[in-house]
Amino acid sequence: MAEDGRAASGSEVSGPIRQVILISAGASHSVALLSGNIVCSWGRGEDGQLGHGDAEDRPTPTQLSTLDGLDIISITCGADHTTAYSESRMEVYSWGWGDFGRLGHGNSSDLFTPQPIKALHSLKIRQIACGDSHCLAVTMDGEVQSWGRNQNGQLGLGTTEDSLVPQKIQAFQGVSIKMVAAGAEHTAAVTEDGELYGWGWGRYGNLGLGDRNDRLVPEKVSLVKGDKMIMVACGWRHTISVSSSGGLYTYGWSKYGQLGHGDFEDHLTPHKVEALQDSYISLVILSPFIAV
Repeated sequence: MAEDGRAASGSEVSGPIRQVILISAGASHSVALLSGNIVCSWGRGEDGQLGHGDAEDRPTPTQLSTLDGLDIISITCGADHTTAYSESRMEVYSWGWGDFGRLGHGNSSDLFTPQPIKALHSLKIRQIACGDSHCLAVTMDGEVQSWGRNQNGQLGLGTTEDSLVPQKIQAFQGVSIKMVAAGAEHTAAVTEDGELYGWGWGRYGNLGLGDRNDRLVPEKVSLVKGDKMIMVACGWRHTISVSSSGGLYTYGWSKYGQLGHGDFEDHLTPHKVEALQDSYISLVILSPFIAV
């Protein structure tokens, strides 16, 4: 037992060869879900983001034994915190750096071991997205809960006040959300009908709304030729979406050419990546902790 009462746990992953089911990376830590519902983590542990009960770094994947037997089916990293979801128990667990309420437990305290988020108990979760300091959860009913830092309105709640516990985004009343994505301080969503939304920090056009203004509630993005979107991903300051026809659209910050349009100019609305016009895109992956 550590001096502050934190119980250490975990050992290097051993036993039978396991398949890697999911991976997620934060600013300086990584988490993997292996077959058999085994979760392991490694990297920087100063804020408890590894979940092993201490603040030690781990240079190799270490099994997170406190989650053994909980039937974890998804894992998602924020910058310095982590979440996991148990389908059978209908519980979302979080741990790590707690500043701004990003852990969803009603306070800003760090947690060094996984703890269930009471406000999400018994909800059937489809997906969880984590930005730098905010999180969102999409339920099987297509509703969205958000919590954490909100200085630019990235929670979509109509204010700039942080939320220490998950709150339902009321602006989506009557709209069924398929998935969400979280950037550093902005958020995007795709509906079941293929519509694209953006909100939060908009300085670089990363909301796709034609200007550089912030939005405190989700606002629909106008799409070229009415193309329906099936997927969205957020980088630190830019956004990518995929259409049902396999087209790739990007917008936002382009200082390093990350939008793929052959220039270094910010784009304030979604533009199709012409270099991939003969390709059918089925998956995009961005991390808000890499494209800085």
